[in-house]
Amino acid sequence: MIEGLTDWVIGVVESFGYVGVAFLVALENVFPPIPSEVVLGLAGFVSSRGDAWIVGMIIAATVGSLAGAYVLYGIAAAIGPERLRLLVRQYGKWVRITERDLDRAESWFDRRSNIAVLVCRCIPLVRSLISVPAGFRRMPLVPFTIYTTAGSLVWNSVMIGLGYALGERWERILEYADYFQYVVLVAIAVGLLYIAWYLLRRRPAAT
Repeated sequence: MIEGLTDWVIGVVESFGYVGVAFLVALENVFPPIPSEVVLGLAGFVSSRGDAWIVGMIIAATVGSLAGAYVLYGIAAAIGPERLRLLVRQYGKWVRITERDLDRAESWFDRRSNIAVLVCRCIPLVRSLISVPAGFRRMPLVPFTIYTTAGSLVWNSVMIGLGYALGERWERILEYADYFQYVVLVAIAVGLLYIAWYLLRRRPAAT
């Protein structure tokens, strides 16, 4: 199945360029089995051949990421927390989930929603699914959009950049996707620590 999807992805990217990348990334957010590493790596390779502008590919991928995230957010928001609780009460015992577990999960997300969306956008599979709790909790759209865009921009830039650098060997991204994920997460952590340090340094000393 994965090989078939990969062949189809390659055909779409090579045939439709920026629009194809945006479409595939949006679809990958809603249908995670589509390998995002293939889409982004191939986008980088196509750019390295001179058939596309690498910045354009990054922008297209980020637009697609945001569009797909909105779809999942909207579905989750439409279901709503009330229906979710009803499902947990009726069927939660089969998967060992109680309303208390749901309360804890919701409380955790409410306290850390911004950082959760930002960081999870750089983790395969989870990067798509983080839109679901955001929708259930009706996370405000402005911060959801900002952090989804930021996290997606980092991930897309890294993966497309690697595809560009590897050229005809772009498929090697699939072998090292997990390592790239850790590099991106470390980079985000360092960036957040720097911002925190900078803000603390600028805070006026207590008199």
